[in-house]
Amino acid sequence: MSAGTAQSILSYLGSFTNPKIIITTHHKPDADAMGSSLGLYHFLKYLGFQPTVISPTDFAHNLHWMPQAELVINYEEQTEKCKQLVSEADLVFCLDFNDLSRINDMGIDVKASRAKTVLIDHHQYPSNFEDFTYWDDTASSTCELVYRLIQDLNQTHLVDASIATCLYTGIMADTGSFKYSNCSGSTHRTIADLIDKGANHVEINDRFYDNFSEQRVRFIGYAISEKMEVLRAFNTVLIVINKEELERFQLTTGDTEGLVNYGLSIKGIKFAVLIIDRTKMVKMSFRSKGNFGVNLFAKKYFNGGGHFYAAGGNSNDTLEHTVVKFKQELVKYKDELNA
Repeated sequence: MSAGTAQSILSYLGSFTNPKIIITTHHKPDADAMGSSLGLYHFLKYLGFQPTVISPTDFAHNLHWMPQAELVINYEEQTEKCKQLVSEADLVFCLDFNDLSRINDMGIDVKASRAKTVLIDHHQYPSNFEDFTYWDDTASSTCELVYRLIQDLNQTHLVDASIATCLYTGIMADTGSFKYSNCSGSTHRTIADLIDKGANHVEINDRFYDNFSEQRVRFIGYAISEKMEVLRAFNTVLIVINKEELERFQLTTGDTEGLVNYGLSIKGIKFAVLIIDRTKMVKMSFRSKGNFGVNLFAKKYFNGGGHFYAAGGNSNDTLEHTVVKFKQELVKYKDELNA
């Protein structure tokens, strides 16, 4: 990643009279995914371009307040329109994911499109599908990288409250409110700039952390009191949620976000896992601390990956068999988790 890459992207856009630009991110986008996508959307608008943001799926209600979130097109709801937009695109920005499989069926459309692709991401082991690479796995978030891109283009004077709000939200979320090890001095300097440019951190925290449904709050309590299994021999916490429980609490996209982190708040716990039956597939979230990395664990056993301390995975097996497999593989790491 370099300032030269940023200039190359801008030069490519400048070679078109009116380039057709798509911005997309991973399925079930979180705050960093939506924040970086919308932040980049506003920035490109201020440069005089007309980008379109497409999400492969819906996204959490506690992100709908973000500036211009109502303009995001849901691929699952407007598939044919999205297919046409991608097929006609000149450039597709791929934010906060490192492989086209992370955007579901939309990945097939992007791969088949004549458009050039730009990767802006901070996840490890990118699959190198892109034409322009703006990647740094030491960055706190994709939002921080978008701000760095703006800096490299010497355009920080264009950053207003809308861009600042979007980028602040993603950085805040991906750093665990600035407590994770991925939060560097550079991250804090970026945050200071964003506050100076109009990000209202009090309002953002309220809208992001205190904007859930009653059912979601009740579900979190139920999951911790009734479904949390503490595996002391492995310093691990496991929470398993079946599809009946999802229906019982009428959960929507984003309502399970953050649940896996509660396990790590228990003294001595180094590994926390959330396994959810999503009907079509069993989804898994992994979190850790200390010297135990979860990205390789997720990649080796559950078709996943991510960051050293935060990763995801999935299984096409039943929920029950997935849990059994997880516990079987966990045994291999007993010494490491007790070190």
